[in-house]
Amino acid sequence: MTPSVADILIEALPYIRYFSGMTIVVKYGGHAMVDETLKDDFARDITLMKLIGLHPVVVHGGGPQINSVMEKMGISVKFVRGMRFTDSETMDVVEMVLGGKVNKAIVAQINRQGGKAVGLSGKDGNLIMADKLQLLHQGEGAGAPEIIDPGLVGTVTNINTELIVTLSQKGFIPVIAPVGAGTSGETYNINADLVAAKVAGALSSGRLIYLTDVDGILDSCKELVTSINAVAAKRMIENNTISGGMIPKVEYAIAALEKGVDKVQIINGTRRHALLLELFTNQGIGTQVTG
Repeated sequence: MTPSVADILIEALPYIRYFSGMTIVVKYGGHAMVDETLKDDFARDITLMKLIGLHPVVVHGGGPQINSVMEKMGISVKFVRGMRFTDSETMDVVEMVLGGKVNKAIVAQINRQGGKAVGLSGKDGNLIMADKLQLLHQGEGAGAPEIIDPGLVGTVTNINTELIVTLSQKGFIPVIAPVGAGTSGETYNINADLVAAKVAGALSSGRLIYLTDVDGILDSCKELVTSINAVAAKRMIENNTISGGMIPKVEYAIAALEKGVDKVQIINGTRRHALLLELFTNQGIGTQVTG
């Protein structure tokens, strides 16, 4: 029998009660940021979460949008070990697209649904302090590791939680672009998954949710793992069951758990209303990672 609207609401009630007042950091990226229907669904989900008493904080990516603008401007797109090589010209585009176009579009989408979103760059109020990322690569020989320079790519050194908490307590929804500030005024491009984990850890949030283009962590038979602890997740990385782009997500998830985040959820953002299905239904839809 198809559940009625009343059945669905009754199923959600204990979860609404449980999550009320909880800070939930959502990393927004992938196809959910491109498809118009999914963008509207995301904005509605975030707005609903806020209106029923949760405190969502959004950290967004924007790689495809950056690529598109760079191509239109005739700037070559280069990657170093999976990271965008960011020279000063590229950094200008990154900051313009992430802190401007993409951030403000997300803010507008949420506000159209009745939310009160506020767009932030990591440079606002020193929200995200960063240092230059140094990459070491050990070659085949026995010599010293090679230092690889990815340009103006940063790693997070501090999160100013005061700004986020103040906005959340006043009824606003912070929407954060992953651009950081160096101690001497430099601007750094930072991986959005990393920023989300750092923000969640600094806030000791109840949940960190990664929206991806896949269902979650898959086992060796390509079946969804609905729940896994950090020890088992590390083992799956070591035996190559977890591979590719899922590795850094899981590593960031584990790091967030070690900083006090209660649980991390990796879900498929290409499913309509993915956030609501994960948070407010008995089964959920993705992988839950625990400490």
